[in-house]
Amino acid sequence: MLRGIVATFHPERGVGVIETSTGERLAFHCTAISDGSRRIDEGATVTLTVGPGRHGRWEAVEVARI
Repeated sequence: MLRGIVATFHPERGVGVIETSTGERLAFHCTAISDGSRRIDEGATVTLTVGPGRHGRWEAVEVARI
């Protein structure tokens, strides 16, 4: 699992971007948040798993707050 920080989150669209500890920026959808909530604060530290997303691009498919 990677670690990262939520760089942006748009609650009205349910999407955001995480900047990983390796410097990558990965998109995520609110359904990837593992605790079942539909929003997460910008600046939150998270762990994430990367996989193919809904549109065939690599994205964070499991996001958990630390």
